[in-house]
Amino acid sequence: MQQSGTPAPVARYSVLGKLFHWGFVVIFAYGIYKQVDNISQLADGALLRFEVIFAALFLILLGARFFYMTRTQSSALSENTHALQKLGAKVVHYGMYVSMGLIAASGLIIGALYTLFGPEGVLISLAVFIHETSVTASYWLIGLHIAAALYHRFLHDGVWSAMVPIWRE
Repeated sequence: MQQSGTPAPVARYSVLGKLFHWGFVVIFAYGIYKQVDNISQLADGALLRFEVIFAALFLILLGARFFYMTRTQSSALSENTHALQKLGAKVVHYGMYVSMGLIAASGLIIGALYTLFGPEGVLISLAVFIHETSVTASYWLIGLHIAAALYHRFLHDGVWSAMVPIWRE
């Protein structure tokens, strides 16, 4: 039985859950590093193929991660966490899935439209807008996620240590 005033034990994420989390940090960082700076670069067939394969694999891994994490892992937030904080965590997490999925999906659409119609047109402009907006949204959401993780690290409530292998509480 738990004494009043002490935090509830925090759920630990599985090794696969941690691998998915930190693996996506690496994959996303690589995607940002290798990003196409100008749509005209897609004229290089090898680059276009690489981008299509990378985006398709990213979507598959993102879907696998979403399926695994939502079916097998629970939040590290304690049951007595305020409802608004729990809602904020869900919005940020699902928002990251949506924005990252839209980055890859819109990238695939850009590749298809570029192949079919070239670099000009309303459809490709719309796809590029969605792609760029999703990238910006992902940066903001990742920033919020990191800020929340640091907040929990300084709270010493166990949330940080549930996922982060360094600077343990």
